Amino acid sequence: MPSSPTPPATATPTRHERLLEVLETVPDPRDNRGVRYPLAGMLALAVTATIAGTRSFTAIGQWAAAATAEHLATFGLGRTDAPDESTLRKLFARVDGDALDAALGVWMWTRTFVAGGRLVIALDGKTVRGARDRKAEGRAPHLVAAFDHGAGAVLGQVAVDAKTNEIPATRTLLAQFDLRGVTVSLDALHTQTATAEQIISAGGDYLLTVKKNIPALHAQLKALPWKDVPPTRSTVQGRGRRITRTIKATAVPDWIDFPGAAQVAQLRRTVTRKGKTSREVVYLITSADHAVAPPDVIAAWARGHWGIEALHYIRDVTYGEDLSQVRTGQSPRVMATFRNIAVSLLRLGGWNNIAEALRHHARWPDDALTPALT
Repeated sequence: MPSSPTPPATATPTRHERLLEVLETVPDPRDNRGVRYPLAGMLALAVTATIAGTRSFTAIGQWAAAATAEHLATFGLGRTDAPDESTLRKLFARVDGDALDAALGVWMWTRTFVAGGRLVIALDGKTVRGARDRKAEGRAPHLVAAFDHGAGAVLGQVAVDAKTNEIPATRTLLAQFDLRGVTVSLDALHTQTATAEQIISAGGDYLLTVKKNIPALHAQLKALPWKDVPPTRSTVQGRGRRITRTIKATAVPDWIDFPGAAQVAQLRRTVTRKGKTSREVVYLITSADHAVAPPDVIAAWARGHWGIEALHYIRDVTYGEDLSQVRTGQSPRVMATFRNIAVSLLRLGGWNNIAEALRHHARWPDDALTPALT
């Protein structure tokens, strides 16, 4: 059975609810007096505009101004005019980012699927560099997202407190999910005993990368007799390169002490491009035993983890996130959330090339409404 995150008290969407209905659970920060446009409609409009490739409040405002009366009515915004850039900017700076991400995360979880009979999610952080606060010692918002390997969708996001780092924020995000039967993949920064214990205590499994930031464990794994472990190989070709992945997995020796560890693995990645070959060796540790995760499954989990890096690349390159000058209040986080949900809906709609998808939906506005409002 698919697991589900623990829903917030204000948001318990079912699979059949539309995005607009889910957004109605987000608290409106405005005084009721003089409110002209409903918050849910403005948020849904912004998501739809983001699906059409808009990158800024100005572009969202222009997209809204060009929308037909029928489109505006669909969002519950009336049939005569649309909110302008200034209205959007001022409102989204005040929206509760935690409530918005929580509502969308629960809704998105109901729309994803379990790949290979087991849900695998990756967690990783990203700094919104363009939103660096000039008055606060140059700090920029840092966000941690949870990403479904199989569906390519974002299942949740939290902000990193300026006084801490990504590690406690990741644990906060993990606590929002029912991890029973779920595998969580994390990079070397999160190869921490407390994080591992949290995942296995919640009924999940972890796949962690071990690098030299944990020197003792890294040295132990590197010293194992890998030459005696049979390999599993796979090779793919494309984009002018040939990649061979060789993985060796074995049960954790008794003398390696890490919470819940069942297997360790050595993953060797060999890339040949234009006659030149490069090699990278990575060590992994997982709480999943061989019955759940034979070598080829571990390799697939490790490869799937890079999907969240692809998401970050899309936000940076396709949406120009790090070039954005949006800095006020919650605006940088809210814009990142719009990009997350837009990419997620496009992936669920079958689009593999997000740049192509944005160009398509920019030409055909009616198609942009489909993933957002059905």
